[in-house]
Amino acid sequence: MLYDVRTYSCRPGTIKKHLALYEAHGYGPQSRHLGEPLAYMVTETGPVNSYTHIWCYDDAADREARRAALQADPDWQAYLGKSADAGYLVSQENKLMTPVAFAPAKR
Repeated sequence: MLYDVRTYSCRPGTIKKHLALYEAHGYGPQSRHLGEPLAYMVTETGPVNSYTHIWCYDDAADREARRAALQADPDWQAYLGKSADAGYLVSQENKLMTPVAFAPAKR
């Protein structure tokens, strides 16, 4: 199992606007190709104005194929354009992680 853990930071005061834009235009195409996320969470303490989501894949090849299909989707490309035009995002951090044998994560 491969977990894609992504954390995004938004300009102060824009996270609710960004998440509303994503819910309306990005979540549909993304979940069509990647499946349902394991988690989609906003930060309550620490670096505020940020959120994290986690996507599960069988392995790197599964991730590559699903993400390629997502990038080819015109609905996803339209969302990316709307997101870029809005300018809410400041930074992004991606981590590909695998669970340890003694504590296997659930999907």
